[in-house]
Amino acid sequence: MTSTSDPLQLPHGPAWANRFALAPLTNTQSNADGTLSDDEHDWLVARGRGGFGLVMTCAAYVDPAGQAWQGQLGIASDEHLPGLTRLADSLRATGARSAVQLHHGGRRADSDLTGRPLQAPWDDPKTGAVALSTSGVKAMVDSFVGAAVRAETAGFDGVQVHGAHGYLIGQFLDPRHERTDCYGGSLENRMRPMTEVLHGIRAATGPDFQVGLRLSPEGFGVTVAEGVETTRQVLASELLDHLDLSLWDVFMKPRREAGEGLLIDHFTDLPRHSTRLGVAGLVQSAADAAWCLDKGADLVTIGTGAILHHDFATRAIADPDFRVRQRPVSRDILRAEHVGPAFIDYLAAGWDDLVA
Repeated sequence: MTSTSDPLQLPHGPAWANRFALAPLTNTQSNADGTLSDDEHDWLVARGRGGFGLVMTCAAYVDPAGQAWQGQLGIASDEHLPGLTRLADSLRATGARSAVQLHHGGRRADSDLTGRPLQAPWDDPKTGAVALSTSGVKAMVDSFVGAAVRAETAGFDGVQVHGAHGYLIGQFLDPRHERTDCYGGSLENRMRPMTEVLHGIRAATGPDFQVGLRLSPEGFGVTVAEGVETTRQVLASELLDHLDLSLWDVFMKPRREAGEGLLIDHFTDLPRHSTRLGVAGLVQSAADAAWCLDKGADLVTIGTGAILHHDFATRAIADPDFRVRQRPVSRDILRAEHVGPAFIDYLAAGWDDLVA
C-alpha cells in the first residue's frame, strides 16, 4: 500500500519527499507588474516549511495578454526573474521541490487590466475575443516555452502547464467551437496546442527539469469520454512527469453523464507509463488523502486545506486522524498561517464559509 509519506520518484529530476503537492492557488498577492511580493513569497515558503513534497505557485501568466486578474504572478518577461529566483532559492532551502504553473487566460483574461484584446481559439462576440491565427497559436506556444525556460533559469525544479478550468489551453480542447486549421476539429488537432507546448518545453529545458500538466477531466465543454481519451494520450506521450486532474471533489460522480462509479474511477486505471497521476478536490483530512492513494493516485494536490494549515502535509503524515479546522476561521488564524491581507480579502469575497 502506498502511503502519503512515501517519496515520489519522477521520470526527471529529484524525488519529492512525499505525496503531497500544494495546489496552484490564486491568491492575488503579486505586485501590479506581476513581480513577486513579500506576502506571496512568505505564503509559499511557509508551505515548504510545512512539509509539502511539491510547492507550486499560483497560475503565472506567460504573456501580458493572458493576465486574468489583478495581483496575478507573472513569468512573461525577464523583469519577473529576480523575484522568481528569490522564491526558488527560498523554497529549495525548505527541502521542498518547486514548480511554477504556466497560464494564459485566453477569453477569460481581463482586457481592462491588460489593455490588450482577448485571445481565444474562436471568435467570441460575448467577450469580444478574437480567434488566434495559426501563427498566433504558434506565438502562444512560444510564450509558454519561454516562460518555462525562465522558471528553469530562476532555479525551479519544474513547471506545470495549466490546461484546466477553461483557460486558453483548455479552450482549445472544447469541441463546441470550430477552427478550420490544424488546431481545430478532431481531438488530435484540438490537443495540438497543448502537445506543442509540452514538446517545446521538453526541447528547451534540461534533462532534470520536471514538466507537469493540469487538466479538467470533465466540464468546460469536455465530456468524460473525451477527458479520458485526452488523459490516456498525455499519459502515454512520455512528455510528462506528473498529470494533475482537477476533479473539484475527489468523491464526486460525473456531473453530466449517467453511469455507476465516481469520476476518479474513470482515470486511475488508465496505463500511466512513467507519468505520475495526481488528483485534487476537497481533500480535507489525512484519511481523504489516503483514500485517493488507495484509489490509485500517485499524489494528492491540496488547496483549501493548505490555506487553513500551512503544515497540512506534516500534520496529515504524522496523524492519520488529522482533519482541517472547522470553517469559517478568523482573519487572525489565517494571518498566523501566513496568508496575506490581499489573499484574505480575496477569500472573503469569494467564499462565504471560509473567512469569519
